[in-house]
Amino acid sequence: MRIAVDAMGGDYAPEQIVFGAVRAARQHSCEIVLVGEEKRIREVLAREPDWEKLPISIRQASEVIGMGEHPADAVRTKKDSSIVVATRMVKDGECDAVVSAGSTGAAVTAAQLILKRIHGVGRPTIATPMPTPKGVTLLLDSGANVDSKPEHLVQSGMMGALYAEHVYGKKSPKVGLLNIGEEETKGNEQAKATYQLLKNVTGINFIGNAEGRDVPKGNVDVVICDGFVGNVVLKFAEGLAKTILKLIKEAIKDGGILAKLGAFLLMPTLKKLAKRLDVSEYGGAPLLGVNGCCIISHGSSNAKAICSAIGVANEYVRSDVLGHIRDALAKEMPAAHEEENR
Repeated sequence: MRIAVDAMGGDYAPEQIVFGAVRAARQHSCEIVLVGEEKRIREVLAREPDWEKLPISIRQASEVIGMGEHPADAVRTKKDSSIVVATRMVKDGECDAVVSAGSTGAAVTAAQLILKRIHGVGRPTIATPMPTPKGVTLLLDSGANVDSKPEHLVQSGMMGALYAEHVYGKKSPKVGLLNIGEEETKGNEQAKATYQLLKNVTGINFIGNAEGRDVPKGNVDVVICDGFVGNVVLKFAEGLAKTILKLIKEAIKDGGILAKLGAFLLMPTLKKLAKRLDVSEYGGAPLLGVNGCCIISHGSSNAKAICSAIGVANEYVRSDVLGHIRDALAKEMPAAHEEENR
């Protein structure tokens, strides 16, 4: 398996991206192609001992798409940008997946324009895992589309359920629609219309509306909403997790000798908690609904997060998530599938 990594995408590129790729090459059974400015990539690799013995190669790309650039315009004009070249490698069969911590908009646009959407998919969706006491809850969409029609949300639920089943091993995963109440009549017009559609989908275990508190509790395996709401939920959860850990540290620091002693005794537990809340443990989120594996990482990803994202790409391909989504959509929406094939 070969994975193309956008070495120039992210706040800490190329250093942290390259370091993460080296770590992944040592931990995962896959080849890695670092895409970007070869000279800069080699300068970073030179700081890694014996990297030449690892299954790592470099593909030159002379351009970079910045976070502030218009995604569609940049992807169309910067043909030799790292994210475009990396995505093209997946399209051409040179690589099995692409991983990027660069502009989410550019990554999504490149995937849609180059890999194209799966037949029957109206809009791709980002599936982000969120830690809960019961494992993880998948949040879809977490930022690919700020506006979604009810039928798009239904497709998100279907694809998210398949991902939860085949990657996280959840049998008949529970799917909930994010809403302001449990009742069927709650919510805005989008939510109410989506609810009615979901009730008639036979391919997923739809359990009804899920309130915001159900997400961190792990009461649902898959929660669906549009990308605007999903991204707000995701960023709020990330900020809250960091704030909780900070408050714990400050309380220990200001609590005197007994607090410090208690913290010492609880250190293994506190470390486990910090690990559960650390977004770098999950690394990246797949863009479901495109003809290929595209893993999108946080812009502030460090080496650990990139390594984890490459692991996510590895598992996505090995579990044949793409094939399962194609089959499910063809069965559930044969008319749309046939129309796309014309």
